Amino acid sequence: MPEPLVRCQALSKRFGAHGLLRRRHVVDAVADVSIDVAPGETLGIVGESGSGKSTLLRLILRLLRPTSGQIWFEDSDIATLSRGPLRAMRRRVQCVFQDPTSSFNPRQSIGAALRTPLEVHGIGNRRDRDSRVGEALDLVGLGASFASRYPHQLSGGQRQRAAIARAIILRPALVLADEPTSALDVSVQAQILNLFKQTKSELGLTYIFVSHDLGVIRYISDRVAVMYLGRIVETGSAAEVFTNPRHDYTKALLAAVPGASLQIPESDMG
Repeated sequence: MPEPLVRCQALSKRFGAHGLLRRRHVVDAVADVSIDVAPGETLGIVGESGSGKSTLLRLILRLLRPTSGQIWFEDSDIATLSRGPLRAMRRRVQCVFQDPTSSFNPRQSIGAALRTPLEVHGIGNRRDRDSRVGEALDLVGLGASFASRYPHQLSGGQRQRAAIARAIILRPALVLADEPTSALDVSVQAQILNLFKQTKSELGLTYIFVSHDLGVIRYISDRVAVMYLGRIVETGSAAEVFTNPRHDYTKALLAAVPGASLQIPESDMG
């Protein structure tokens, strides 16, 4: 068995907040989470809003520091990385967010947005970067001509394709996807999910894919982790979790959406 690409061990994130009468209380957004993600795997994380899914992704990216526990990426404990090693790690870990509109600067062309991570990490000269921008746009089904367009000139699905192109342009090992299809209509969701599968196959990527949509998680995932109140309450292969759920919360999720599945249009399959 290969070593995990990502390993979270007893990971917790606690936030303090003020409630009624200005009394301070503590919220465990992530509580004692331990998961492994193998190279080349898609781990789907499913749970209702507020279950801790997005907080877990922010911890893995080190946008938040854990209250306790460890996060290992390759051979590094992310929580202890200094600025230089953290910068190198972030070249290897990229994100695709929920809202493709707010993911881009409206005053910046798509080509400029895709060149930015190459410039930040000092990759290539201007000609090399332009070439890589064109290659990335071709890979996501847009084409190099989209480099001169601005975000408002693209449809929602096209903007999300551009966001995926920006995530993969550095050739990362890991992509974190936080509800990347929830703002899209069903037919476009199917196309974007197939694009995730295509890029995973062609580039050898590993995904952690967060969604509250059971059909999306069932279609995209190799393994599934179910989150409830900050905890992982069940893990298993997608087939196991959806056909033979063990935890009462998982059963309740599935019962709320009988036969949860995503219908992929035949024209978009393959």
